Amino acid sequence: MSLASIKDAPVRNDAGIELVLSILAQRFGERFSTAGAIREQHSHTTSWLPSQLPDGVVFAESTEEVSEAVRICNEHDVPVIAFGTGSSLEGHVNAPAGGISIDLSRMNEVIAVNAEDLDCIVQPGVTRKQLNDYLRDTGLFFPIDPGADASLGGMAATRASGTNAVRYGTMKDAVLGLTAVLADGRVIHTGGRARKSSAGYDLTRLLVGSEGTLGIITEVTLRLHGIPEAVSGGVCPFPDLESACNAVIATIQCGIPVARIEILDKVQVKACNAYSKLDLAETPTLFLEFHGTEAGVREQSELFGEIAQDCGGGEFVWATQAEDRTRLWTARHNAYWAALGLRPGCKGVSTDVCVPISRLADCIAETYRDIEGMGLVAPLVGHVGDGNFHVLVLVDMDKPEEIEATDRFIERLNWRAIEMGGTCSGEHGVGQGKMKYLPKEHGEAIEAMRSIKAALDPKGILNPGKILPAG
Repeated sequence: MSLASIKDAPVRNDAGIELVLSILAQRFGERFSTAGAIREQHSHTTSWLPSQLPDGVVFAESTEEVSEAVRICNEHDVPVIAFGTGSSLEGHVNAPAGGISIDLSRMNEVIAVNAEDLDCIVQPGVTRKQLNDYLRDTGLFFPIDPGADASLGGMAATRASGTNAVRYGTMKDAVLGLTAVLADGRVIHTGGRARKSSAGYDLTRLLVGSEGTLGIITEVTLRLHGIPEAVSGGVCPFPDLESACNAVIATIQCGIPVARIEILDKVQVKACNAYSKLDLAETPTLFLEFHGTEAGVREQSELFGEIAQDCGGGEFVWATQAEDRTRLWTARHNAYWAALGLRPGCKGVSTDVCVPISRLADCIAETYRDIEGMGLVAPLVGHVGDGNFHVLVLVDMDKPEEIEATDRFIERLNWRAIEMGGTCSGEHGVGQGKMKYLPKEHGEAIEAMRSIKAALDPKGILNPGKILPAG
């Protein structure tokens, strides 16, 4: 899909939308809005895809209200788009055929924490930072941490990941069960608090990652973890990206249980130094963290230091104090904003891929050759412990040649990852921006996905124009 247009957009139902606007205004009163600024906010996308506004926004406060709003829309064939915090990157919250955005941010209650069972139940508007603040005195934490303070419902819907994924997994591993509203307004409960089950289809995994196209998540049961006894970490510079990637590959293949291992190229390090007031050498750098016992993290750190040295790395600089580690990881999470400072006034276009760990160095090397060959300013960062990396291309939108080069670069990157046995997205999801790559990645399985969509959403009202390309 190119930047200039969004192809195969669903057909707009003006008569149905007009009727639904009237019904919802009467039902929800001040918690329903058709104001232009509110609608614009609920189409906001950090991608370069054009914003497509919904016709109205419902601020729901319960599963029952979500169910009622969806039922009304379904009766009149009007699209429904779930909205959490709007931090998605591939046009997930756009409304290509208009319709109603259901804002779940007011459903932000931590319903229960079962410390003995290491799980909790939350409403979808709870954010990851809010949950960890709530858990602070329990000795538990929730480890999935995408850079944005995303809502947990949105994280489940997009199968989110983050810096801790190499140790703790992604949202598909963290979600034990869900409550979801289907296209006709029915409410279903999937999974549960048991750690395993052989009973029936795994509808939880079906809904996790479905991006609001199969149901709207209104409650999530999550797996928690104990706060580790000891945490250590630091940074290690390398002369080039290949050496850094080789150190990552060796670390994973040796079975070292690293909690976080992130790569920043020299351009991103320069940006972080300026934005977050760091003083790192401007060279490819790994950020690492180890969790466990005092003896365990010391041993893991020493083993990594030996691997890094064998791969040509420099000295592993420890961040021994908690505030020092926080400063480093805050800089990592602010990499997007730091990178924007490299070309003020330019648009940041973020994309990600994921490849088998053995192909990581090859994929990054070829990607970097494209960046340099096309003359792009495109910092590279990645959760490289699981083969996932991101590129943020800084584009002057007034220069058609830069737009064309960026479009071509992103296409080459996605096709390359798929050809290497990887995926077009390790964590951003598909939305509108990556639909074109799915047939190549999944083949005939696309038709099975279409069948599931048709069975659960026969009218196609749930987040239309996302994930599945037109047949």
